[in-house]
Amino acid sequence: MSSADREGPLEAFKRANAACFRAVAKRPDIEVAYGADPAHMTGERARLPFPARHLPAEEVAQVRGEGDHLACRLRHHDAKKHAAHRPAGDVAPMLFDALESARIEAVGGKDRAGLRANMAAALEQRYRRMGFHRIEDKTESALPEVVRLLAREHLTGEAPPVAARNAVEQWRGQIAPKIAEALRELAPLLNDQDAYGEAARRLIRAMDIDVGSDDVPDSAEDGESDDDQEQSDNQAQGQNEEQGGEDNAAQAEGASDSAMGEGEDDDQGDFADEDMSGEMMQAPGAEQPGDSGKRWRPENDLSNVPKEKFYKAYVESFDEVVGAEDLCDAEELTRLRTMLDQQLTHIQGIIGKLANRLQRRLMAQQQRSWEFDLEEGILDTARIDRVVTNPTHPLSFKLEQDTQFRDTVVTLLIDNSGSMRGRPISIAAMSADILARTLERCGVRVEILGFTTRAWKGGQAREQWLADGKPANPGRLNDLRHIVYKPADLPYRRARRNLGLMLREGLLKENIDGEALMWAHQRLLGRPEERRILMVISDGAPVDDSTLSVNPGNYLERHLRDVIDYIETKSPVEVVAIGIGHDVTRYYRRAVTIVDVDQLGGTMMEQLADLFEDETSLPRGRRNSAKLEPIRARR
Repeated sequence: MSSADREGPLEAFKRANAACFRAVAKRPDIEVAYGADPAHMTGERARLPFPARHLPAEEVAQVRGEGDHLACRLRHHDAKKHAAHRPAGDVAPMLFDALESARIEAVGGKDRAGLRANMAAALEQRYRRMGFHRIEDKTESALPEVVRLLAREHLTGEAPPVAARNAVEQWRGQIAPKIAEALRELAPLLNDQDAYGEAARRLIRAMDIDVGSDDVPDSAEDGESDDDQEQSDNQAQGQNEEQGGEDNAAQAEGASDSAMGEGEDDDQGDFADEDMSGEMMQAPGAEQPGDSGKRWRPENDLSNVPKEKFYKAYVESFDEVVGAEDLCDAEELTRLRTMLDQQLTHIQGIIGKLANRLQRRLMAQQQRSWEFDLEEGILDTARIDRVVTNPTHPLSFKLEQDTQFRDTVVTLLIDNSGSMRGRPISIAAMSADILARTLERCGVRVEILGFTTRAWKGGQAREQWLADGKPANPGRLNDLRHIVYKPADLPYRRARRNLGLMLREGLLKENIDGEALMWAHQRLLGRPEERRILMVISDGAPVDDSTLSVNPGNYLERHLRDVIDYIETKSPVEVVAIGIGHDVTRYYRRAVTIVDVDQLGGTMMEQLADLFEDETSLPRGRRNSAKLEPIRARR
C-alpha cells in the first residue's frame, strides 16, 4: 500500500497543495500549516485553509485560489515599496490596496490558466460571503472592490465574478470613464511595482479622491522595520477580508494543525496585538498613539468628564437587529457550525469539565437543606444522645427546607469586531455554546448576543451625512448590526447551529460598545426573571473609524463609560466583563482581563459561579452599590 493510500485523500491534497504553494511562491523552505481561516502568513509560516473531507470540487478550487493569491503576493509584492507609495486619507488607502491586489493577480496568473481559475473561484466565494450578491444599490463600502475588479478586468481580460457583477455594474457608468486612461497606464507597469504605485495614485486622483502629498516618504527614516511595513500594508486588506500578507491579527490555529505536526505556542496571545479595524481609527491629522499594530485607545481615563448627554446617532434608520439565521442560509450555518466543532475539538473536553464543575456548584445551591433544634417536625436521631444523658433535655426535631434559588437569566454579549477574528471568536462561540447548555440544565435561561457594524468605515449613515453636506459633529456615523444568536426563551438545541455564524468571513467589522451594552441591558429589563446578569466579552475599547474621524477622539469611549456607570449604579442588572488581551477593569467595577484566549472558557465559568455564590452575601438592594474589587484572572 502506497503512502498516499495510507494517508487518505485529504492528507494527500494538503501535501500536494503545500508543494504547489511553495513552487508558486518560490519559497521552498517555508512552513505550511492548515486551519479553518483564510490563507495568511504567521511569521515565516503560511497557514492555508482546507476543504471538507470529501473534497468537493468547488471548495478545492476555492482553497487553491486563496493559497495561490497568497503565494503570488509573497513572490511579486514588496511591502516596503507598497508602504512608500501608499496614500493617506480615508478611502484612498483602501483603493490603493485593491489596485495592488489586482496587480498581484495579473502578474501571478499570467500564462497560468489553472491558477487564474483557482483565484477566480476564491473571489466568487469571498464576495458571496461578503454579501455582494445581495447588493442592489450603489454603496460606497463596495467601491474598493469595484475598482479592484475593474482593474482586474482591464489587466487580465477576466469578467468580474458572478457574485460581484451587479455591484460592479452599479458603479461602472460613473467611474469607468474617469479611470479609463489611468487603467491603460497600469498594464505596461505590472512588473515595476514602484511605477505601478505612482500610476495607481494617479488613478485614485482621477476619481476626485485626495491621495495626500505626492512626496514619497522614506520608510527607513520613519524607523519602521520591514515587518512593520508589511503589517501596515495589510491593514486595509484585513478590512476587506483579504488576508494576503503577513498578518498576525488573531488568526486561529485549527485542530488540524496538530495533525500536520505544527505547534501552538508561536501564536499564543498574538490575537490581542493587532486589530483589523482599529489601527486606522484616529481623527484626521492626529498623531497615531501607541504602536500601529495595536488597537487605538485614548490615553486619559475621562473620569472627571461631566455626564451630560452628548452622544447621538446621525441616523438610526439603517441600524438592524437581526437573527443569526437571517444573515445566511441554513446550509451555510450548518457548514460553519461543523467548522467550529472541528476547530475546537482539542479544547472542548477542557471546557466541558469546567461546565460540569459549574453545574455541580449551581445544583448544590438548589439542593434541600435541614433546619435543626426545632420543637416539632421529624425526630433528629443524631441528637438523641442528649436525651439519654440528660432525660430533662427536650427531644430535638428537624425540618427539611428548599434553599432559595431565584429565577435567573444570563445574557452573554460578545464583541463581533474584526480584532476578534480567528481563535478569539472561535473560543468565545464554543464557550458560549457550552455555557448555554450547562445553565439550561440548571434551569437558568441564557441569551447570546453579538454586536458589530454593517460596514467598514461607515455605511449608509455616512453616505447620507456626505449627501447632507457634512454637518459638523454628526455623532455616531455607522450602521449598527446587533445579532441575536440565541434568545433567552429558545431552547439550546434549536440555537446551537447559529453560533457558527461568528466564523463567517465579512461578519466581523467595527464595534460600538456603548450602544450594544445599552441594547442588551434593555432586553434584560424586559425579562420577567427576578435576577438578571449581563456578561460582556470584548477585546478592547470601542472603535469606529467613520465616527472617530469627525467627532472628538474620546467620543465612543466616553459614551461607553456613561452607559456602564448607569448600569452599575442605577440598574438592577448585574454586569461583569471579560477583556481579552486588553484591560477592561478601567471600565467595569467587576471585570477580569485574560492574556491567553484559552483562559476564556474557564474564566466565564468561574465568574458566573462567583456571581451565583454571591447571591446570598448581598441583599438585592445593595449589590450595585457595594464596592466590588476587580477579580484577577484564574489560570
